[in-house]
Amino acid sequence: MQKTHYFTIALQKSLRTFINVLPIIVGMLLLTSLVVTLFPAQLHAGVFGNGEIFDSLLAAAAGSIAVGHPLASYLLGGEMLKVGVSLTAVTALLVTWVTVGIVQIPAEAMILGTRFAAYRNLISFLAAIAISFLTPFTLRMLGAI
Repeated sequence: MQKTHYFTIALQKSLRTFINVLPIIVGMLLLTSLVVTLFPAQLHAGVFGNGEIFDSLLAAAAGSIAVGHPLASYLLGGEMLKVGVSLTAVTALLVTWVTVGIVQIPAEAMILGTRFAAYRNLISFLAAIAISFLTPFTLRMLGAI
């Protein structure tokens, strides 16, 4: 009997939290969709190709803004590799796409706290830059590229 009562209270709290956060999530999804729609046009304009460091930083910045589902990032990464974008830049974009969320910071800060959201995104951005350089290095060491 007591477990059912706790479950009901937890369910009610979860529902209230979800209803409070829902407008922010919808706004975040709409803004993300807009950014994702605009990004490929900039990609074909020849934005990349200015050195691995610059390309990695640029791709990481773009991925930080254009957050999205990992499945969509794989498709975008494949298209970028087809047009000749370096693996370093593609890796930076994919990792920041999934782990960094500039657009999501207001929602994340509201739920988890501003300090946590800022540190998490900063650490994720720096880790993405490191991963973008380590991925091609590792593949070269393994003889995959």
